[in-house]
Amino acid sequence: MSAAPIRLTELAHGGGCGCKLAPAMLQKLLADQPSAGPFAQLLVGAETSDDAAVWQVDENLAVMATTDFFMPMVDDPEDFGRIAATNALSDIYAMGGRPIMALAILGMPLGKLEPEVVRRILAGGAAICAEAGIPVAGGHSIDSPEPIYGLAVIGLGRPELVRRNTGARAGDALILTKGIGVGLYSAAIKKGALPEGAYAEMIGSTTLLNRVGADLAQDPAVHGLTDVTGFGLLGHGLEMARGSGLRLVIEAGSVPLLQHAEALAQQGYVTGASHRNWDSYGSAITLPEGCPDWRRLLMTDPQTSGGLLIACAPEAAEGLVERIRAAGYPLARRIGTAEAGEPGVTLR
Repeated sequence: MSAAPIRLTELAHGGGCGCKLAPAMLQKLLADQPSAGPFAQLLVGAETSDDAAVWQVDENLAVMATTDFFMPMVDDPEDFGRIAATNALSDIYAMGGRPIMALAILGMPLGKLEPEVVRRILAGGAAICAEAGIPVAGGHSIDSPEPIYGLAVIGLGRPELVRRNTGARAGDALILTKGIGVGLYSAAIKKGALPEGAYAEMIGSTTLLNRVGADLAQDPAVHGLTDVTGFGLLGHGLEMARGSGLRLVIEAGSVPLLQHAEALAQQGYVTGASHRNWDSYGSAITLPEGCPDWRRLLMTDPQTSGGLLIACAPEAAEGLVERIRAAGYPLARRIGTAEAGEPGVTLR
């Protein structure tokens, strides 16, 4: 009798954007790094934890660069490749740019995975890049104890159309384009407890390119953009709040959720990353009285290839939500406002 095939998730201690270092640890590691200030053409660096670096070539052209990779959160090799590629490309879209090419980042445990499995991971990533209209132009691979895959991505945009997580203005409406709950679904997968139909829902969300970000950046009513990934909605909302010098007020009941996210949260399918996220930034979050732990941890749930968080002029919000939904993001919803006040996030 032949041995059962090895599950990708069995080879990894974490998966997806839940692998990210906790925000508090990342802050410590970057605290003494040299400033990029002397480089006048560097429009966006690491100072505000934005989604991609941006270098201004001339008055009409800016180059964007990012990299993102992680360990598998699913067992299907092609799905893993597709999710990782979609997630990496999102950083360019979240800055208002359009990707032009990618380089593959690959680490695989030699002797534990058949070459065909690795080929399928690469094929999944290449398929998403083809959907985005770009090539995988090269890459780098290593022998590693756990499987790792992702992309380094180069994009282009106009300097005046770059959208940052620092651009929110007092009075702005907040819009989220995808449902929350990917980390919960991933935790349920590992325990064989994901409800029927939920896997397809998760794959549909995590492989949906955030290309609408490049179109939104051309609208002057859109002031700030970021994508919601490993630090959860509250964490990436907090980055926007601090970068913009404002307080974000998020209506918990308005946040779009994946179909089974709330039930899974109530049943305890919460990732360790969700707890680490809260421990890192919870002091800057104001919760409603009597907020249950499951709701708090749902709002810190690490998203892999999550949606865009948008700050826009309030009078444009309804029309923007309709445009975003029509572009293929059916769960897009207005979730709150940006207000003057001490930088932080209030969940109501």
